[in-house]
Amino acid sequence: MSSEERERIEQARKAWEEQTVKKTLAKAPERQEEFETHSGIPVERLYTPLDLAEWEYRSQLGFPGEYPFTRGVQPTMYRGRLWTMRQYAGFGTAEETNRRFRYLLEQGQTGLSVAFDLPTQIGYDSDAPEAHGEVGKVGVAIDSLEDMERLLDGIPLGRVSTSMTINATAAILLSMYVAVGEKQGVPPEKLSGTVQNDILKEYIARGTYIFPPAPSMRLITDLFAFGAERMPRWHPISISGYHIREAGATAVQELSFTLADGVAYVEAAVKAGLNVDTFASQLSFFFACHNNFFEEVAKFRAARRLWASLMRERFGAENPQSWMLRFHTQTAGVTLTAQQPDNNVIRVALQALAAVLGGTQSLHTNSRDEALGLPTEDSARIALRTQQIIGYESGAADVVDPLGGSYYLERLTDRLEDEARQYLARIDALGGMLRAIEIGYVQKEIQESAYREQGQVERKAKVVVGLNEYVMTEKVKAPIFRVGPRIEEDRRRELENLRRRRDAGVVERTLTEVDAAAREDVNLLPPILAAVKAYATIGEICQVLRQAFGEHRENVTV
Repeated sequence: MSSEERERIEQARKAWEEQTVKKTLAKAPERQEEFETHSGIPVERLYTPLDLAEWEYRSQLGFPGEYPFTRGVQPTMYRGRLWTMRQYAGFGTAEETNRRFRYLLEQGQTGLSVAFDLPTQIGYDSDAPEAHGEVGKVGVAIDSLEDMERLLDGIPLGRVSTSMTINATAAILLSMYVAVGEKQGVPPEKLSGTVQNDILKEYIARGTYIFPPAPSMRLITDLFAFGAERMPRWHPISISGYHIREAGATAVQELSFTLADGVAYVEAAVKAGLNVDTFASQLSFFFACHNNFFEEVAKFRAARRLWASLMRERFGAENPQSWMLRFHTQTAGVTLTAQQPDNNVIRVALQALAAVLGGTQSLHTNSRDEALGLPTEDSARIALRTQQIIGYESGAADVVDPLGGSYYLERLTDRLEDEARQYLARIDALGGMLRAIEIGYVQKEIQESAYREQGQVERKAKVVVGLNEYVMTEKVKAPIFRVGPRIEEDRRRELENLRRRRDAGVVERTLTEVDAAAREDVNLLPPILAAVKAYATIGEICQVLRQAFGEHRENVTV
């Protein structure tokens, strides 16, 4: 922009403020003195070319499918193919969840997303004392390859991609998936999907860790190496900001801490001897999408641009595929209310549209009743239809990056990137993400943000419709889906039958091989896969690893 043009716009803006805005404000003041995003970024009344006066199109925006990928990782984005509609599901037994998967696929879902119960996530069998009361409650109970076979019965793994939200036990669950694929005649190199495998965010925000950080990172890099060698279509990690955001982080913190985790994983893989360009293209990310519409769109665009810069400049990646940030999005569970649950349909629709306009590769839309319990079939169908209506009826998928060039959006994208870079610099100064987690820096930042937001809701500085304003006194009459009470008894009986039927000698030999590998410098995936194929249970494999690695105990010192 020329200095003359800039001056003309400045003069025109001043005249508008003096003559037009002042008259309006004299008659009717604005709703509040100051406006800001969820992250506390001030929002001005109006944005003009002056806000982008120093902006350089090619380096900051560019073109879709090209560095710095601000506008998307594919040149044609959704004009070529819509995002993967991947509804998260899992409860009770493998058979029950299989029926829900089949139902969702019949309704037009294009990918699976598996939720596992708490015992499966932390490496206990369903008949373990530690599992009592939690079997099948927040996801499906998977104890052995036999359960995974039932879970995926009749689902063609060569044609359906699958995302598995599993972290501490990711290597075991992926091995089960590979074994089922082989039974279907689908070799590992033909399987497509993602395993979350993000243990750092478990230490930060969620808590389903088992082992200390060092062996946990080893399991992750072993999985990277296995994936690079044998599963080229599989993403061996989904670096997750979603759970960080659900714990109370702002959009800036979600962006910053997620990419800082990504940096830590790349550093660990390189330190383990992997060439960055052999695995970086298989990395994927997982973000939340909240209600502050434009901040969420800007967050996704800033994430792509910042990650591309980190991979190219910090790690020296040479393959453009290594620079691309590919991500899955889930609408925000923490924004849903038990009060007036039908309001959640509108919240989810806005969040889903923001994710699409931000360029997501796959999307899960939460169901309206998730603040009350597990989704009913009707609620799950409405959530899926929300995605389908956006994709096929709204026109949002017809143009690549349709909000690109908005003065406000581009300014906000720049601001989010700048603030994320500041967080990354502070984390580097602390000694990296592992150290920042160990001393409690990241946890403390999130806790303080969560506290501030709760205070805003309680003071009504932040309005939540149906919760602190526009409240209705009638009781909720929505149907609530619950897992049956007999599941633990049924699972205990099935595990007893499995242990009688399998070859105990082969199980013992493969578990011994897992133990030996854990204590040596060899990749753990092959011996774990052998144990899984022998029908060793997740609890048995994890017990061997617990004995070799120990267990993590949180120790926050800040």
